[in-house]
Amino acid sequence: MLYVDRLLLSNFRSYENIELNVGSNSVVLVGANGAGKTNLLEALSFLSPGRGLRRAKLSDVNLIGSSISWAVSGRVITPDGERQLGSGLQPRHELSSETSVDRRIGKLDGEILSSPLAFANVLQVAWLTPQMDRLFIEGTSGRRRFLDRLVAAYYPSHAREVNAYEKVMRERGRLLSEENADQLWLESLEKRMAEHGVAVAAARLDALGKLSQAIQESQSEFPTAVLSIGGELEKELSHRPALEVERTFCERLFSTRSYDSKSGRTSIGPHKSDLLVRHAEKNMPADLCSTGEQKALLIGITLASARLSATQFGAPPLLLLDEVAAHLDESRRGYLFEELRDIGSQVWLTGTDKSLFRQIEKSAKFFHFSDGKIEVDT
Repeated sequence: MLYVDRLLLSNFRSYENIELNVGSNSVVLVGANGAGKTNLLEALSFLSPGRGLRRAKLSDVNLIGSSISWAVSGRVITPDGERQLGSGLQPRHELSSETSVDRRIGKLDGEILSSPLAFANVLQVAWLTPQMDRLFIEGTSGRRRFLDRLVAAYYPSHAREVNAYEKVMRERGRLLSEENADQLWLESLEKRMAEHGVAVAAARLDALGKLSQAIQESQSEFPTAVLSIGGELEKELSHRPALEVERTFCERLFSTRSYDSKSGRTSIGPHKSDLLVRHAEKNMPADLCSTGEQKALLIGITLASARLSATQFGAPPLLLLDEVAAHLDESRRGYLFEELRDIGSQVWLTGTDKSLFRQIEKSAKFFHFSDGKIEVDT
């Protein structure tokens, strides 16, 4: 089993300094809205690559009024032994004078990492938040981020490929905005875009195939989701060799230079792809399902992904479920807790009412939030 048995926060959101010792138990955080429960989940999410579950500006995470940068540290027990993960905002005085962007640093066993992407080699983290309830009815960017986090759970290098693709895409955009753009440099950038873009699309296709199989094989009480990707590169890769798709993508980037220069954006590529989800039993697109059905679909996908991650890596991911139990009826809450137990993940859950978690009160560790304090609920 893989779990966080100690969590330390410093100057993080509403917490100046806090230490939680939880052992291997799943954790339930109970308290009124605004009490700081989600802040703890956000802290845990920073022990993984990316911008955290709120996608907040790094400087906004700092405790208001504090001049000391925020930091999070977690002691993680893995099948291979104890590891110490740390993350925080790099102090401004350590950044170069030309740098205006906040930077997050990561540490593993006391050593500074070149990038927080390396966290994925130690700890997988997945989450569901109330903000994700509209995932199927809002814009494509949220679904793409959700998809890429799913993919990165199986291919830790995926996030690096996505970042590399987006970086080269921005460079091409800046070059196209110049009057006399260097054509050889443009050609070089487009070649790199094709390489990274096809790698991104290929990983998405492969991971989604494995996840779809895991969903079909699961004996879940949550509705079955049928997954596919709406994207040109992904579609082409399903029946053409990768090198051929790269070459075609390069040619199309060349042919869209004029249009992209005038529009100020890149008109084709995997940054345009979309995750498509259908409710299998109803044969209905997820965006046409009821709010409750959409939430159940999202839970089912997350649980299947956790099972697949456990099979592939030998340990399930850490799961952060913010206010998930509150929107399920008692029987479906029971199914959720049973499936979480079977997967074997350490789960951190939040809620305003302790009675929602009555079915796991003997197996989980409860913390109560009140008047700015956190106490073990016995």
